Amino acid sequence: MMKAFSYLLLGGSLLTGSVAMAQPKPIHLFNGKDLNDWNVKITGHNLDDNFANTFRVENGALKVSYDGYTKFDEQYGHIFHKQKFSAYLLVMEYRFTGEQVAAGPGWAWRNSGAMIHSQPANTMGKDQDFPISIEVQLLGGNGKEERTTANVCTPGTNIVLRGERDRSHCINSKSKTYAGDQWVRCEVLVLGDSLIQHIVEGDTVLSYVKPQIGDGNVSNYDPAQKQDGKALTEGYIALQSESHPVEYRKVDVYDLSSYMGNEKKLAKQLKKLKKKKK
Repeated sequence: MMKAFSYLLLGGSLLTGSVAMAQPKPIHLFNGKDLNDWNVKITGHNLDDNFANTFRVENGALKVSYDGYTKFDEQYGHIFHKQKFSAYLLVMEYRFTGEQVAAGPGWAWRNSGAMIHSQPANTMGKDQDFPISIEVQLLGGNGKEERTTANVCTPGTNIVLRGERDRSHCINSKSKTYAGDQWVRCEVLVLGDSLIQHIVEGDTVLSYVKPQIGDGNVSNYDPAQKQDGKALTEGYIALQSESHPVEYRKVDVYDLSSYMGNEKKLAKQLKKLKKKKK
C-alpha cells in the first residue's frame, strides 16, 4: 500500500491548497453551536466532568479556557469527538490567545495539539495524562526564536520517519513560525497507517508512516490499552488543554475511507480537495 501512495511525498503533497469541493462533503466535528458530539476527559476527573468549564463554545468558536482555574495542577485535558475515523483529511483553524494559567509547565506556553488515532475517551484512566495516540502538536511563536507548528509527538506510540522507526517523543516539522493571536490553518491527511501528512497554510511540513503503539511518555494508563507493536490504523480525534488558552473556529473532517484501496479514485479526490482556496 505504501507504494500506491508514494507519489504524495514527491515535491510536496497534492494537498497544497485549502479544501473546497462538494464531494466528499465535510463532516463538521465542531458545529459552531455546542459540544454535544464530544466527550471530555481531564486528568484527575471522571469522564465528561468538564472541570471549570475548560472546553466551551463562545462566539462560534470552540475555546479552551482557564478562567475557572486558580492554578493548572497538571490537569491535562482532552475533548474527544465521538466518531471514529481511519482515512480522512482533518482541517483545523486555530489560534492561541491570552496568558498561560498559573503553574502551567514552561514547555506548554502557547502549546496545544490535536490527537489522531487516539484510544477512546472512556478507556482512559482517571489519572491518565495523555491518551495513547499520535499528537499533531500546535505551537505559537514567542517572538524570540523559530518555533514550528504541526510537529508530531507520540504519547505511548512511535512512527516511521524517513524509512526508520523513530522513537523520539516530539519531532519538529519544517513549518514557519506563527506568532501572536493570528489564525492558522492546519490540515492533517491520514490514510490509516500508510501515510500521515501535516499541512500548514498549504505547505506540507511533515510526513511519516506506520504509527504504532509502543514506548512511553504517557502515565497512569490501563495496561490493556497499551498493546505495544499494534498498528494504529484508526481511532478518535481529540483536542488538548495543556494550560494555554486556544480556540478553534473550524474542525472539519473529509472522510476518505471509501477511496482506500483504489489509488486512482483517491488521487482524483485529493486533487479536487486542493483545487479552490478559501
